Amino acid sequence: MPLLTNSAPPQQCRWHDYSTTAELEQAAAQAILRAAQQAISQRGVFHIVLAGGTSPRRVYELLRKADTDWAAWHVYFGDERCLPPDHAERNSRMAAQAWLDHVAIPPDQIHPIPAEMGAQNAASAYARIAEEIDFFDLVLLGLGEDGHTASLFPGHELGNTPNAPAAIAVFDSPKPPPQRVSLSACRLGAAHQVIFLVTGAAKQQAITNWRNGISIPATTITPAGGVDVYLEATLLRKR
Repeated sequence: MPLLTNSAPPQQCRWHDYSTTAELEQAAAQAILRAAQQAISQRGVFHIVLAGGTSPRRVYELLRKADTDWAAWHVYFGDERCLPPDHAERNSRMAAQAWLDHVAIPPDQIHPIPAEMGAQNAASAYARIAEEIDFFDLVLLGLGEDGHTASLFPGHELGNTPNAPAAIAVFDSPKPPPQRVSLSACRLGAAHQVIFLVTGAAKQQAITNWRNGISIPATTITPAGGVDVYLEATLLRKR
């Protein structure tokens, strides 16, 4: 399988450290709303890609009472587990419970990955949806202990070449469930802004590797404008 390559320009990072998780969450929510305001002002529409996992949940909850034009929001997902739509571990269900079910985004502007179709069929279907957008306005991503982001894992297909598909089927994820769907690194990087949300001491080694120039899947996300990494200050103290 294609692994880490030098097919894309080097990633440019801006590191934003926060004393507490709550400060990070507040800053992330504010950044999302600024991006939305700018996109809606300039183009009348805001296309955002959501991260799954535990780090963004509180950020999503903070957005429930935001003063924004929800009718202009279009919501996509960076990855999904191949589970039934109402399964508790689906990223789309988490986002719905934490945020999306509580705001007035038109339902047809929320685009969950149809992962219940199976990895290959869902990846093909979601690639067609993602390819309708030249650039996302904002992509939110997390970071795993092993350096993975979305469902792009070390030693697996990353989709970081120019001809990569927009979405990738994952059949042997090192984390359960084994079948997943992920937007490719190339597609995730086709964005005006990319923000990584990183919390938890278990991410220390991944952050150390990242800052020391060691290739991990997160480093293959290379938007032209660079990436912003929001993380707890304690994760920067050891290198």
